Amino acid sequence: MSESSVDAPAAARQALRTRLLAARSELATRTAWPAMQADLAGHLMSVLRQLVPERLGIYSAVRSEFDAAAACLSDPQLCDTPLALPFSHRSPNRMDYRHWDRQPLTLRDECRILAPDGPAVVPDVVLAPCVGYTASGWRLGYGGGYFDRWMAAHPHATVVGVAWSVGEIDEADWVPQGHDRALACVVTERGVV
Repeated sequence: MSESSVDAPAAARQALRTRLLAARSELATRTAWPAMQADLAGHLMSVLRQLVPERLGIYSAVRSEFDAAAACLSDPQLCDTPLALPFSHRSPNRMDYRHWDRQPLTLRDECRILAPDGPAVVPDVVLAPCVGYTASGWRLGYGGGYFDRWMAAHPHATVVGVAWSVGEIDEADWVPQGHDRALACVVTERGVV
């Protein structure tokens, strides 16, 4: 197999990622943005109430992602649910979850994302931010493979994708690769996929 044939899927995914991130950034400038956030929060809380997590893995929002942490903190039914946030390591690329006591975050992980300094834990339900997603539950992230590796190491966990509907990828444009892991479902401002 030539080097260019190996690089073609990666290049196609990077082009798709670039297009979807631009669409998501544009979406955040719309006047309907607050209503869209409220809609996504409502759908997400409905899913979490059905799943009843024992420990919920959330994420620190970056780059126009939905702020799942704020939504979870404001939901009274999740007030007693222990929370965890990812801590990403660069060498080798891996991610674990750390207990979050709901106090303001001051630590940054090796990817410069806000993270807690609590002990390592393994959540049973995890929210995974999506740059893109398919209707069949495949997730496109930022390309580091952090969530895919974590999902492969924790197949018992229920992983729920969180995305904006502009991130939907046509099934015909998606070819799962060996490292990809499917999500239990994807929640957008339009509902559950």
